[in-house]
Amino acid sequence: MSTALRLPGAAVRAAGTFSPRAGAAVAMPFFAHVAKPRPVHADDAPTMSLARRRTLRIPGVDRRGVDVVVYEWGRGPRTVVLSHGWLGRASQLSALVRELTAEGYRVVAFDGPAHGDTGGRHTYLVDWLDVFAELQQRHGRFDAIVGHSFGGLAALVGVAGGVDAARVVTISALADADQILRGFQRMIGCSDAVMAQLRRRFAARYFPGDADPFAWLSAVRRPLPDGIPLLIAHDEGDRFVPFGESARIAAANPGARVMATTGFGHNRILAADAVLDAVVDFVTADAADLAPAPVRVLPAAEAVRAKDAAVVG
Repeated sequence: MSTALRLPGAAVRAAGTFSPRAGAAVAMPFFAHVAKPRPVHADDAPTMSLARRRTLRIPGVDRRGVDVVVYEWGRGPRTVVLSHGWLGRASQLSALVRELTAEGYRVVAFDGPAHGDTGGRHTYLVDWLDVFAELQQRHGRFDAIVGHSFGGLAALVGVAGGVDAARVVTISALADADQILRGFQRMIGCSDAVMAQLRRRFAARYFPGDADPFAWLSAVRRPLPDGIPLLIAHDEGDRFVPFGESARIAAANPGARVMATTGFGHNRILAADAVLDAVVDFVTADAADLAPAPVRVLPAAEAVRAKDAAVVG
């Protein structure tokens, strides 16, 4: 269990023995709560210093308004949006920024609410969707969205829901929001009954009128529209998001290209040269060349070096 959740977890379990509703009430403040952001890694600082920085306003999960910090590199009509994961920040994706700007793309990234340099304490997937919508107003159709972990799920759900992107790349992505609930339950150590009540309480507070928002926040139940190419990269040894999530995403999106790696885990995969090459090749390829491809396993011994980034996504 996470150290930060050890004491809250004990409180949730104790309240849950009294009643599942009591346990859910205690758990609620900790679900969608974001820990203190990690600093920018030294290797990423030079790239971040070159960004054109601005803010955009979104409602935020509590609908009080959040000013999201946005970063932009490169110029021109071709735009790629990068979407970081939970407890991550835009700087995690610096290696991709360098690769894509070298290919002539305008690259846009952001720090989600309560992440990186964006303020707040709570956030959820809908905040990422609101950011995509605002960026679309400014930049028009995206040539691609590349999303890591939680940000990969957001990319899939966003494009399935109408965000206009020519292609999608996910790295270490979740297949649906239920996996977020399962992960939280593992960290907090509470019962299924408490989680069922937490699910209802969260929906009632943040999605009034929607009995089960987790149902549509799913890349399995809401696959990409026909004709949208998808590249899925995932490491078999990922300890944060099970590798099986990539198979679930692929099963819901026939024709997706799947790249399986070993030795990079959840975060180092973002800077693995073999993965960077695959993403750039996919983003820059002619549409006619994006036919389905078999799973490709890249053992760490054969793949080129990856940066040991000390971040969590």
